[in-house]
Amino acid sequence: MRSVEDVLGHWLTIHIVSTARPHDAAARDTASFFRSLLASDFGVTAVAAVKDEQSGHYIVEYERGGEKRVARFSIELAEAMWRQMEAEPEKYGW
Repeated sequence: MRSVEDVLGHWLTIHIVSTARPHDAAARDTASFFRSLLASDFGVTAVAAVKDEQSGHYIVEYERGGEKRVARFSIELAEAMWRQMEAEPEKYGW
């Protein structure tokens, strides 16, 4: 069983990729898929992420059940996929 935090983490990872690669339809579609999972499975109505270099985390603010909530994810882990794609672009169609 997945948790809201698991899906938020997946959304954040692909959100970072889709932001870095604005013309990547697959990344946009995947981010949209995770966003829809957040809404349908967990009732999340709003989600946004901010990178906080000082703390070393992405701060993800989301609304669920009418309450504003916060989750934190390590910058290193959240950006791992994007960094891998940058390091080996030939594997990812760049």
